[in-house]
Amino acid sequence: MADCTLDAAALAALAGERLDWRFKSIPATLWGHTLADAAALRPGLFTDGFVGPVVVLEADALEHNLRTMAQWCARAGVKLAPHGKTTMAPQLFARQAEHGAWGITAANAGQLRVYRAFGVSRILLANELVDPAALRWLGAELDAHPEFEFSCWVDSVRSVELMTEALRGTRRPVDVLVELGADGGRTGARDLGTALTIAAAAHASPALRLTGTGGYEGALAHDPGPASRRVVDTYLRRLRELTIALGRRGLFADLDQVIVTAGGSAYFDQVASALTGDWAGLPVVPVLRSGAYLTHDDGFYRGISPLGEHPRIAGTPRFRSALRAWAQVTSRPAGDLALLTLGKRDASFDEGLPVPQWHRRPGQEPAELTGHTVTALNDQHAFVALPPGSPVRVGDWIGLGLSHPCTVFDKWPLLPVVDGDTVVDFVRTYF
Repeated sequence: MADCTLDAAALAALAGERLDWRFKSIPATLWGHTLADAAALRPGLFTDGFVGPVVVLEADALEHNLRTMAQWCARAGVKLAPHGKTTMAPQLFARQAEHGAWGITAANAGQLRVYRAFGVSRILLANELVDPAALRWLGAELDAHPEFEFSCWVDSVRSVELMTEALRGTRRPVDVLVELGADGGRTGARDLGTALTIAAAAHASPALRLTGTGGYEGALAHDPGPASRRVVDTYLRRLRELTIALGRRGLFADLDQVIVTAGGSAYFDQVASALTGDWAGLPVVPVLRSGAYLTHDDGFYRGISPLGEHPRIAGTPRFRSALRAWAQVTSRPAGDLALLTLGKRDASFDEGLPVPQWHRRPGQEPAELTGHTVTALNDQHAFVALPPGSPVRVGDWIGLGLSHPCTVFDKWPLLPVVDGDTVVDFVRTYF
């Protein structure tokens, strides 16, 4: 079973896009250059005209996280279809594919079309897809590209009926997985009986092919404590029971593989443990969908990831945060307050505020910054509480750690990739 691939020509064309005023923070001296040519110039982040605020990706941390997750998945015996919504960056999808990604996960039809524009060969849409226009487009795409592999969720008989009607006349069936949910969760059948009924309807549909089961444990728990871990384990046992029950009823007939998928970025250690091992003779391929591992963070995932600040996996290096925001101090109106040129339009705030970590004065080396706290964000301002004796003054740069990468990337259509203070690449996003 081959790993995921992307279209090399589409990626190369992306590198030929020219920089201009559309991309905030990019030096005016680079306008007119292609992404590839600008990266080849190796501009300095603080010496060659980048304007703040700017969010960057740190190259060494990215590589570390890619390598760490790939090696761990191989040892754990699971496939990885990272959730692409985290970054919506085809260049990063390609890096994940180079490190053995089995596929790339999407959440909606718009993301699916971006993926296909860059030739992603195997896509797992971890959601229901019932829009007729999207399904007609998907059916045509599958018919035109026999090498393209796709699957999505179903969680009701009605969704099976809508898909069957919209796909009428297409040649290839669409692969579907019955989604198992839970009380208090999001989508998904709430009990085994309902899930079996949905599976039977999908099995009988001339437009669909039942190929597995799936779900998302991350909607049921939100911390690494024992109670949350028990909730996750209970849910995963139910997913296993559903899969085996479907197999015993012959609803996966004539399949050489059955996909069973779960696993966000918070509990993937438990998911891997639950989805490997004996499957009563079923040819199960266990698939994780973790996406935030790629950049990790300095907030939510640092606290909850199995390879975060308090690792739950022995013998594996911890992930490193690869996202950094840099913003200038524009005002210090009181002795205990500074304002930065960074706000809600630039940084995430839904799972924790940015964390001041570095202090940089023009012409000097950066120094670690402790005891400083972002207390609030406006659209374009960050309020920083200063301790007594703070060295921060107007004109200085502050480097900030960020929380929840999924709501950082969508604010930046272009992110510089840095090695130290040198920009070595640019990553384009498509939200």
